Amino acid sequence: MSENRKYNYPCRLSILRFFLDAEKVRKNPIPFHKRYFDKFGDSFSLKIGRSKHIILSRDNEIAQYILQKNQKNYHKSRFQSVYLSKYLGKGLLTVDGDFWLKQRRLIQPAFHKQKMNQLVENMNATIASELDGLVEEKSIDLFPVMSQLAFNVVARSLFQLSISDEKLNRIKFIIEEVQNFLIKEIRLPHKAWWFSVSGQVKQHLELAEENNRIIKEIIEDRVASKEEVNDLLHMLLETRYEDTGEGMSVKQLIDEIKVLFIAGHETTANALTFTLHLLGRNPEIQEKVFKEITEIELQTNDIVEQLQKMSYTNAVLNEAMRLYPPAWITDRQNVEDDTLVDYHIKKGTLIGVSFYELHRNSKYWDNPEVFDPERFLGEQKKQSMQYFYPFGAGPRMCIGSGFAIYEMCLTISQIVKKYVIKSNNDTAAFNPLITLKPVGIEVSFSKR
Repeated sequence: MSENRKYNYPCRLSILRFFLDAEKVRKNPIPFHKRYFDKFGDSFSLKIGRSKHIILSRDNEIAQYILQKNQKNYHKSRFQSVYLSKYLGKGLLTVDGDFWLKQRRLIQPAFHKQKMNQLVENMNATIASELDGLVEEKSIDLFPVMSQLAFNVVARSLFQLSISDEKLNRIKFIIEEVQNFLIKEIRLPHKAWWFSVSGQVKQHLELAEENNRIIKEIIEDRVASKEEVNDLLHMLLETRYEDTGEGMSVKQLIDEIKVLFIAGHETTANALTFTLHLLGRNPEIQEKVFKEITEIELQTNDIVEQLQKMSYTNAVLNEAMRLYPPAWITDRQNVEDDTLVDYHIKKGTLIGVSFYELHRNSKYWDNPEVFDPERFLGEQKKQSMQYFYPFGAGPRMCIGSGFAIYEMCLTISQIVKKYVIKSNNDTAAFNPLITLKPVGIEVSFSKR
């Protein structure tokens, strides 16, 4: 049997069309993905060379299958396992198989709800401090403000008392520099030779190594001090492997901390920026959030109890992440041949699922372009959650999702209590990098 008869794939995008669009796709793939989905349906494929296949999908059945039902046969792609690990090392975000499972089991208890509850007071104080100097009555670019806030919340939750502002700012600078270069490497593979010859790869690897040294110093200082501080670093130092009873090596701990910094700050900053923009465009929804928060504060002073009662605020946040999912796309490669819905696919097929498009697919959502938090309340919520992937799904679902929800609800609560938000953009512009990054979103804050 010929290979063409053995395997079958979704409708194929011609390689010529792909190359004609390639340069524009690199700048912003989302309009092109939409065009292809509108033409071919919820999944389409591309064949590169004689045997390499790529599938892009907004089909919920495919998302469920590769992320949950048969997730053992679907590993992270080379983009995540090779490109990212070059700079981030071998942490939860970049590894697969038995080693990933071992690390996940080790770290998961540190992110248990009870553990997260212990961090809330510190998180709330950090947010209050960051918002203290918020510019009032003037249009501001919102993302840099939310980025700084989210970075400092992660940093203070990881290292409550153990890091100077100088080290903190250096870590932030390195993370941003390395990530910006990583995007160039991924989107411009034909320039790989130039990046290497010009010394840019070496320069960014050296920055990544400097980051390792800063984090290593923080860990070694903490261990030497024998302090028991209520932060994530302490929780991670306390973890033990089931089989040996030993803790993580310093090298492994550094890799996991780098992942927490990157995964924990930019996605949260993105989601907060889009949520506040949408509240600024929808004053009646903003008023409902304000009423919920003021009523909850009359009922209890306990911050954890307040968070547990913020059902409408949570719905607003979920609806913002439906429209603008921070991690807007994911990819996997199958380890063995498989049947994926109606397609028999060869091992090594690269499968991308666009959460951005799945979250706006009219097959699953009524009026998908409309901002409607009611989707995530009452009976409607059960339906919506079947097609909702703000933190991925399955065993590899984001380990810090509970932390992120707490942080975002506390931030929205503190802002809406004090300010009326007005958005100065009709629409939200963004740049789909590794995450969906807001661009030029301007809002103004007026005292209530």
